[in-house]
Amino acid sequence: MQDHVDRALESDAPLTTAVHQRDVAHEAAEARGWDEAAVSGRTVTINRPREELYAFWRDFRNLPRFMENIEAVTVSDDRRSHWVVKAPGGATVEWDAIITQDEPGRLLAWESDENADIKNSGLIEFRDAPPGRGSEVSATLVYDPPGGDIGKLIAKLFQREPKVQSRHDLRRFKQLMETGEISTSEAPDAAPRA
Repeated sequence: MQDHVDRALESDAPLTTAVHQRDVAHEAAEARGWDEAAVSGRTVTINRPREELYAFWRDFRNLPRFMENIEAVTVSDDRRSHWVVKAPGGATVEWDAIITQDEPGRLLAWESDENADIKNSGLIEFRDAPPGRGSEVSATLVYDPPGGDIGKLIAKLFQREPKVQSRHDLRRFKQLMETGEISTSEAPDAAPRA
């Protein structure tokens, strides 16, 4: 799976990226026995050392500070945590996540347990950026959306679809780590307020 993820994230051609992401999602769904899967991959450059970024992210209690849809993360032990996340229509979804790979300063990988409301797995990588530019943080999420394509469409309409949300969350992480605060102005591609 990692080889497909790397190719999808490195490609700068939108059509090629879409094809690779579809392949990654299909492979992940088959490997896990999911009906189908979707993949979201984003990278951001943050002007901070990767070890510092990793340490902040690794304390999962920090995630609700910049991830708008996360209501709470309760850490059970060094490998397990419980997540409560906002869903469309004022609902919430919950799952327990299990760390499957942890390389301090470099990467974190996880997978939800079998009882998750939304089955998911992911990988956060921290790499040195070119000299003087800090670090690159890449987030890849593979998930089995409830309701398949209909569920993805409904979630997107309510700005709760992971591909949309991951872009916003990484921007907010960058702001928080570089400035110590998150801008409260509405993002240019955010949904208009009703």
